[in-house]
Amino acid sequence: MSGERVVNARREIAAPAATIFELIADPARQPEWDGNDNLGHAPDGQRVRGVGDVFTMTLNDGPVREQGGTPPGHLWRWELEPLDAGRTLVTHTYDWARLTDPQRLERARNTTADSLRASMDRLAVIAEGA
Repeated sequence: MSGERVVNARREIAAPAATIFELIADPARQPEWDGNDNLGHAPDGQRVRGVGDVFTMTLNDGPVREQGGTPPGHLWRWELEPLDAGRTLVTHTYDWARLTDPQRLERARNTTADSLRASMDRLAVIAEGA
């Protein structure tokens, strides 16, 4: 069951890993590259600096979610593998193997490798232009 509840996408981005990390670690920038078109707004100044950091994000449909701490059964993961000084292999994974909240299951099922790829494609445009 967990295999079908883990989706990922991978692509090379022509930017240094540090540039990509800075975009991912700043919640205020995330709505710019969200391929699910789910994220509305996050206040400035909430940069993620380490495991367990918490930030808030307002979703497009109105709810404010607190992100960080113990995830409610799902995990968004980014892996950055520098290929050289100006290229990075990026893997974006959504793992909802332990998600049990019935209010989140439909959205989880609709998160596909294509939507993860859309986020990475948008992220690439921003990172490659930086």
